Amino acid sequence: MKWGIRKKLIIFLMLATILPFGTAIGITYYQTTNSINDQFVSTNHDLITKGEQELTVYLEDIAQMSTVLYRYDPLMSVMREGVSGDIGSNQEEIRRALAYLFNTRPEIEQMHLYIDKDKDSFTNYHSTISGRGEYENIMSHPYYAQLPGHDDFYLIEPPHEISSYNNMAFIPKSQSTKVLSFHSIIRDVPAEDILGFLSIDINLSRIGAVADRLYTKDAEELFIVNDQGIVVYSSNEEVIGEPMKESWYEPIKEQPVSTKSLEWDEGVIVFDQFSGPVENWYIAKRIPYDVLYQIARQTAYTNILIGIVTMVVVLGATMFVSFKITAPIKVLISNMKRVEKGEFKADFESLGNDEIGMLGKHFKSMIEKINELIEREYRLEIENKASQLRVLRSQINPHFLYNSLQSIGTLALKANGTKVYTLLTSLAAIMRYSMNMKDDIVPLSHEIRHVKAYLQLQKQRFDDQFNFHLVIQKETEGILVPKMILQPIVENCFKHGFDQHTDKQSIILSAAVQENGMLKISVKDNGAGVTDEQLTLIRHELYTGAEKSSASIGLKNIYDRLVIYYRNQADFSIYKNGEEGFVVSMSIPVEMPKEGN
Repeated sequence: MKWGIRKKLIIFLMLATILPFGTAIGITYYQTTNSINDQFVSTNHDLITKGEQELTVYLEDIAQMSTVLYRYDPLMSVMREGVSGDIGSNQEEIRRALAYLFNTRPEIEQMHLYIDKDKDSFTNYHSTISGRGEYENIMSHPYYAQLPGHDDFYLIEPPHEISSYNNMAFIPKSQSTKVLSFHSIIRDVPAEDILGFLSIDINLSRIGAVADRLYTKDAEELFIVNDQGIVVYSSNEEVIGEPMKESWYEPIKEQPVSTKSLEWDEGVIVFDQFSGPVENWYIAKRIPYDVLYQIARQTAYTNILIGIVTMVVVLGATMFVSFKITAPIKVLISNMKRVEKGEFKADFESLGNDEIGMLGKHFKSMIEKINELIEREYRLEIENKASQLRVLRSQINPHFLYNSLQSIGTLALKANGTKVYTLLTSLAAIMRYSMNMKDDIVPLSHEIRHVKAYLQLQKQRFDDQFNFHLVIQKETEGILVPKMILQPIVENCFKHGFDQHTDKQSIILSAAVQENGMLKISVKDNGAGVTDEQLTLIRHELYTGAEKSSASIGLKNIYDRLVIYYRNQADFSIYKNGEEGFVVSMSIPVEMPKEGN
């Protein structure tokens, strides 16, 4: 392998520059990190200690809110004597007390008061106070069951999705949020008789406000864990209310009280244990090494930058000629790679006036030509689809009008003028709908109304020999569908399925939204049906470009339109309805695909 002078010179100068600077940077970085580690850990421990104290005071304040009730004598009387004595006055006292407590803290989401005297239950959700409700099996609540034998007068339930106590409050799913619940027991002081329970659900906004001051978002992690090992708050919202699963949690619980930090898995854990009413809670902050040693890295980066600048100056003259030649080529290669990925756009103005510059100009010209051809083909495809839709639509209406007029003419020979007038009115409505070329997409209810008018004409034609049933799900009526996709199918039932001498001819048209989110429409008849060979032939004509027979032209038109509107998202099926009859079924998306999707 031959090394040129340029390569040898570049390598020598790089070694002469990098080795001294690299050694100096390594020594500086090592000394700086040792100094920063102790200082950073001490500062962060003091910070989380202050945060822990502030949270302790806050949690104690929320827990003590239930003691306010003891100072409100009218309510305590209601708690002792029950609500039934004077329902109107007693309920007003309860409402007044719940409203007062609710408005003392903006973070309160819900309150629940249980009065043991008559087993009455009241809730206050978002300032909406419920009516009186009976809570018969109060001890089925896990926290209420623990309170009578607990050393303290309250228990804190870790974060959970807010729910209605005793089904007394209506909580929309859209307003569901995680809350921290304080469950307190109310006794008849100085006696120990249980008067009831009070629960206060608070959102985590205030706790989050305190916690967010203790760590740097997107750089550090913070966890507040209760005595049960449940995450009360975290920088990762997904784990709030879940068991603590971090591998370093159990080791920090085993550390001596004087220990402030623990090195673990590419970072340092600074932690502290709560004191006071929540003494077995922990607050821990995980600081990655890249954050902890940021200052040291900045110093190292500064030295590296100085070394790079020096090296660039030394190598500048050597690299100038090479850079001058290769830079335009790299730009051109980069643009060629973008074209390979399908992005036909050049991000340079000019590559110069030499041979490489001329190559760049021809490259840009080629991209512009390709874009022009793509746009032209795209517009042509849109026009072809629009023309195809108009042709398909025009093939359907003459068959319908011919059969309708034939039905009315036959009835006119047998019936009086009033029935003829009724039929003409129905026919006029059908013709107006069919000849309205402005709307290509209509609500399904318009299609159903159009088909129903057509079936009523046929009902007059066949009298008792024909019945029809419409099974339309209410939710489907507003769904937008292509126009004239149902009437041709129903018309085929009369053209090919029904024998004039067959008794009890019937058609069932159904529409419903399936579990997969698709709109399913089916048309079933009890006509003559088709043989297996005929069914195979119709399917072949339907799904391929084969020449169409009279039995499949209407179905083919509808199938082609569904393909144009819905691409490969639509399903169109035909099959036999048992021994007799024929079924046409289609499944289409509830929403029309947008252009470009």
